[in-house]
Amino acid sequence: MNSVTVCQCVISLETPDVPAWPVPLMPCDDRPFLAWGMRELQRFGVEEFIFLTRTSSPEIVCALESLADHLPRLVKITVCNAPAGSEVAETLCQSRPHLRQRFLMCSAHILFSGNLVPFLSVARQGNWCLLCSNDETACPEVKDLPDSMKTGIYLLETSIFDHLTDSSCLGDILSSMQQTGNLHSYLSDGTFYDIDTVHDLAQAADILPPLLRRPAVFLDRDGVINRDFGWVGTPDRFEWEPGVLETIAGLTQDGYHLFIVTNQSGIARGFYSEADLQALMTWVVDMIRSHGGTIDDWRYCPMHPEAPLPQYRAISENRKPAPGMILDLIQAWSLDPDRCVLFGDQPSDMQAAAAAGIQSVPVGPSSLFQLVAEGHHLKI
Repeated sequence: MNSVTVCQCVISLETPDVPAWPVPLMPCDDRPFLAWGMRELQRFGVEEFIFLTRTSSPEIVCALESLADHLPRLVKITVCNAPAGSEVAETLCQSRPHLRQRFLMCSAHILFSGNLVPFLSVARQGNWCLLCSNDETACPEVKDLPDSMKTGIYLLETSIFDHLTDSSCLGDILSSMQQTGNLHSYLSDGTFYDIDTVHDLAQAADILPPLLRRPAVFLDRDGVINRDFGWVGTPDRFEWEPGVLETIAGLTQDGYHLFIVTNQSGIARGFYSEADLQALMTWVVDMIRSHGGTIDDWRYCPMHPEAPLPQYRAISENRKPAPGMILDLIQAWSLDPDRCVLFGDQPSDMQAAAAAGIQSVPVGPSSLFQLVAEGHHLKI
C-alpha cells in the first residue's frame, strides 16, 4: 500500500493570448495568489512543484521560480515549457522525466481550502479526482467530469501515460478514463476558490488571507504525542498516547495548523542520529495522515549544553525553554501569536510558550485527548 503523503504536485499555468501577466501570479495580499494555494498543499506534505507552461517569457519563468520565497517550507520548483498553443498533455509528457510514480495535478487558477487527507487516504492506488460536495456536477458516482481542470485536484499515477500522446486532449483522456473505470472521484467538504479575472482576484484578496492564516496548535512530542520512554529515536520505541491520532485528525478537520516542537538531546548523547530522527518523523507524520490528520511542519533541537558529542554541545536558542523553534514557525507560517497555543508536559514547554508570546496548556495528568475534548484549544 502506498504512503498517504504525496510529495509532488504538477500545476498547469494558462498564459494569456495577449502580452499580460497571468492572474494566478498577481498579488493577493502579501504574496501571489498561486503561493497561497501552494502553501495549503505544503500542509499535507507536498515538497516539489512542477509547472506546465506554454510561454517563452523569462519573466514568467522567473516569477514561478520565485514563488519559493513566499512559502513556509523548503521546496523544489521545476518549470516545463512547451510551445504556445500546445495541449496540456504535450507539456505533461515533456515533464515525465521529473515525475514521481504518484503526483497531484491541478490548475494554477484554483486553491483548495480544507482537509486534503481523507482524499489522499482513499486515493492510495489508481487515478483519482477530488471534487467538492457543493459542486452541482458532483454526486457519489460522478458520471461526467467537469469541463475544466480548474474544478478539481487530480491524483495520478504515471500509468496515465499509457493513455497519453503529445497531441492528446487531457480533458478527453480523463473523461475516457473515468468512463472505463480508470479514474475515480472523491467528494470533499472543502472549498475550491477559482480565479479567472482580476475581479475574482480582488474578491480572493478579501477572503483568503484571513481564512488561511489559521489558528495554530503547537505540540511537544514525547509525553504528549507518544509515551516518554526517554530518547525515543526509532519507530520500535514509539508508542502513541491514547486518543492522540483522533485528536490531531479532529483539529485538522476543524481548520487548525498543527506543529511539533521537540527537544531531541538523544542525538547529542549519541543514542540516534539526525537521520534516524528524520526517518522516524516521516513515519510519524505519515501515520498521523493515515488517521485523518496532518502535521503542517515541525522543528527539533539536537543541542544540549552538556552533550557527550562535542558537535552538539552548546546553549541553543532553539532548545526549550528558549522560544526559538516556536518563533521560527510563527515567522515561517505568518502566524498570529494571539491565535497560537502550545500543549506540553514539561515546565520548559510552558516557559518556551511564554517567551514566544503564545498561550500554553499543561499536559498531565490529563492527556491531549482529554484537554482538547474539554475545549482548551478554543481559547485561541
